[in-house]
Amino acid sequence: MNAWSDKLALIVITLWVGTLWAVGYVVAPSLFSQLASDKQLAGNLAGRLFELVAYIGMVSAFYLLLHRLTRFGIVALRQGFFWAVVVMLLLTFAGHFGIQPIMASLKAQALPADVMHSVFADRFKTWHGVSSVGYLIESLLGLVLVFKARQ
Repeated sequence: MNAWSDKLALIVITLWVGTLWAVGYVVAPSLFSQLASDKQLAGNLAGRLFELVAYIGMVSAFYLLLHRLTRFGIVALRQGFFWAVVVMLLLTFAGHFGIQPIMASLKAQALPADVMHSVFADRFKTWHGVSSVGYLIESLLGLVLVFKARQ
């Protein structure tokens, strides 16, 4: 059973971290590059993808935490891997349930104008920056998962 759950944990890490990196640093920038004439559409598409990344992250984190606790017991609480997953999960929650609703509200308040051409542009940029920093930290913590997966 441990061998199967360990292999599944590696797949889950690959899915979560790979999705974080692919969407955040390849797909989203490509959307804005290719849809340069319609940044609002690019932003909406990227937002949907980041929503998917958040759900993948939540499910992945719960599995990985459960797996570690089942496999190592209380000793898991002393592992960097365990705490990297916890912090990544907290960042996911903060981004998805905290920051994204604020950004969506700013977009809605700006309608019918694009938020970037409204009085809400500065606040939107600030929250976007906070979101980006959180995403970067989460992405870097993904390296911890990759490097410590077998420990």
